[in-house]
Amino acid sequence: MSVLITLLAIGAIVIILLLCLAGTIMSCLALSGTWVIALAAAVAALIPGEQMPGWGLVGVFLLISAVVEGIEFLAGYWGVRKRDGSRLASIAALVGGLVGMLVGALIPPPFIGSLIGMIVVSFVLVYAVEHHRLKVASKAAHIAMGAVVSRVAVILLKVGTTLGMSTWLLVHLLLALW
Repeated sequence: MSVLITLLAIGAIVIILLLCLAGTIMSCLALSGTWVIALAAAVAALIPGEQMPGWGLVGVFLLISAVVEGIEFLAGYWGVRKRDGSRLASIAALVGGLVGMLVGALIPPPFIGSLIGMIVVSFVLVYAVEHHRLKVASKAAHIAMGAVVSRVAVILLKVGTTLGMSTWLLVHLLLALW
């Protein structure tokens, strides 16, 4: 029976490692890799042993994932407002991010297409709104770049958060197995 439990634990650890790798790659492509790391933590919580990561860690990872998603959703809005863009342009950044992600998924490869679509459509929509409002191309471009910079910053945040969560989980696992 203990051989079976050992084999199951090894299989679970392999799955956790693969999920951590997949989550990190997804975050690099502007996808939600933090949720995959939370799933990896849930797999770890199923491994028998008192020192193994528990459901509390899963809860923390789910909370972190939700916060990162909220930041991502509002990033374009904040980036435009920070550069003195209008509320309408801020909403255009939100819409541009969503539309760009969906339309960009049609461009091969879909993950890269979504990333490019998110950035380009956000920029174009914000630029159009601000150029119409201000009638000055350079100022409209400056404000629209706020949406781009914030989107890139969110990708860095997602990658950093995913790497941090993966490291936390894997170190916790190693210490439990040692």
